Amino acid sequence: MSVPDFFQADLFGLPDAGAGTSGGEFRPLAERVRPRSLDDLAGQEHLAGRNGPLRSFLETGRLPSMIFWGPPGSGKTTLAEICARSLHYRFEQLSAIDAGVKDVRKVLESARQAQRAGQRIILFIDEIHRFNKAQQDTLLHAIEQGLVILVGATTENPSFEVNAALLSRMQVYILKPLTHRDIEAVVQRALECDTLLKERQVEIPDLDFLLQFAGGDARKALNALEAALALVPAGQRQVRLDRPLLERVLQHNAPVYDKGAEAHFDTVSAFIKSMRGSDPDAALFWLARMLDGGEDPLFIARRMVIFASEDVGNADPFALTLSVSVFHAVQMIGLPEARINLAQGVTYLASAPKSNASYEGVNEAMCAAKLFQDAGVPLHLRNAATAFMEKIGYGEGYRYPHRYPGHFVEETYFPDGVPSQLFYRPSEEGREKIAAERLRALWKDRYGK
Repeated sequence: MSVPDFFQADLFGLPDAGAGTSGGEFRPLAERVRPRSLDDLAGQEHLAGRNGPLRSFLETGRLPSMIFWGPPGSGKTTLAEICARSLHYRFEQLSAIDAGVKDVRKVLESARQAQRAGQRIILFIDEIHRFNKAQQDTLLHAIEQGLVILVGATTENPSFEVNAALLSRMQVYILKPLTHRDIEAVVQRALECDTLLKERQVEIPDLDFLLQFAGGDARKALNALEAALALVPAGQRQVRLDRPLLERVLQHNAPVYDKGAEAHFDTVSAFIKSMRGSDPDAALFWLARMLDGGEDPLFIARRMVIFASEDVGNADPFALTLSVSVFHAVQMIGLPEARINLAQGVTYLASAPKSNASYEGVNEAMCAAKLFQDAGVPLHLRNAATAFMEKIGYGEGYRYPHRYPGHFVEETYFPDGVPSQLFYRPSEEGREKIAAERLRALWKDRYGK
């Protein structure tokens, strides 16, 4: 791995690297070892590798406005700084958390002055998804006129959080979570390149524990390394950061789960699909992930009630009864004991025979109902609630099934002019197989095909 030389002057509005302090102010390790070029970057080969678009942009000197969408610590800010440095553009940075329209306009005015002096500007906006529509709209003309190259960073799906007008003017690039190998390269680079770490000859015998803790977040790994080092006496050389020391400083690995963000929907999706795939163990894992992340247990229980009808259906009708019972149990008991009720429901649903015939049937019926929305209810199916209704033919000709053998009589129950259609296609799974056999015997023309 190549070791970059240290930044010299603040030519592009970017921080120096290498030393632990700058102007007497302490700088975190993650900032000190931030890569200077694409060659120093760990991970994101699809963007920064030999055939990656970012490398091509930098080689040709033509950089579009972009949004980097990826998890924390995957390199969004680093890539923006590398682009600015490689193209000798001035780097202006705002955080959407605390910047307003006034701040954006101030930067744009600065960009106009720089443009007159022949200098290009990259405006990097961290957490761009937090900008409201008015704030995002202030950037539109600046991008169109080439006043700035806008690079936004977000952990949220930009198609949900960035307005369409701004999104249409930018390229969206997805950053992947860093692998253990990537994080290992980041840590190794820090040990080799950072002046303070080299002076103390740091050794990490149980690196896998640190990599597991990082969870794909390079900044998290470096911050943990720095925090562990702070527990070692300052004068000690040949520092050994073993597992007991790391466990003492890390204490708790907070789950990567945000109830209001995309991770919420992704985790719920994995939970549902694990139950649908009849894998109770995976379903329990995602249940635990949600509970550990602070998810509302009633939200989980509601999803299970829906699942019981949508994916289990009449293959096991008791699944719905059990799911509703679990919902009420969670209401009455609350966490932490309610996790046991949820676990019972999850394992039952995941292990139950599956059928989505009811779900598919009602969807098809909804389409047919819209297509034949003007078709009236046949008179023989109407209820003659008054003598007048009976006189004009309401209910006339209706045959009461319980008066016939087998409690069945072949009748037309669709509206006049609407052909009998097959919506419910029972599977051969569980109890639904019995329903399928009965329907084939009763409605030979429809179900016997």
